[in-house]
Amino acid sequence: MPLRLRYSPASPFVRKCRLAAAVLGIPLELEPCDTTDPTDSISTQNPLGKIPALLLEDGEVLFDSPVIVAYLDHLGGNKLIPAEPKARFAALKLEALADGMADAALLQIYEHRYRPEGMQVQSWLDKQAAKVSRALESLEANPPSEALTNGAIALASALGYLDLRFKGEWRSGHPKLVAWLEAFKAKVPAFAETTVV
Repeated sequence: MPLRLRYSPASPFVRKCRLAAAVLGIPLELEPCDTTDPTDSISTQNPLGKIPALLLEDGEVLFDSPVIVAYLDHLGGNKLIPAEPKARFAALKLEALADGMADAALLQIYEHRYRPEGMQVQSWLDKQAAKVSRALESLEANPPSEALTNGAIALASALGYLDLRFKGEWRSGHPKLVAWLEAFKAKVPAFAETTVV
């Protein structure tokens, strides 16, 4: 019986888990989730009511995406998270940076989606946009290696989310990151398969 992933197709954190599973050859059964529906079982599966959540055969539920990716990597033979300390912490740091960038992008979307017009806080939007900009500048100045790690998968997922929600505006002025993402796409066919349009 495959592992079951509670998901929404546009989530960058769900996509990260799906890409990791695809790279590792681990089948996932996708179960749609509506985190805005108080009757959705996600609130009992994950007390935070967030996706992704991975439902294991024994009834245990894992969340959120860094934990799920680490678990999938464990099942798949430890191919994504390096064992050597320097490479390991570089990959974990990249994952944290990419996840933080995706979080800041998502918070901007939520500000527009859940606050009525006229109640949106521009200073909050600006603060989140600045986090994304700083992360992009940092990555452009020091592009990650092309090693296929948890960090690389998180970064590809975050950049894909910026393409989806912000019309790819990040691409202008970040040619090294664009080239990095193109190289990632060529190595990981599941990236195209998980693209939401």
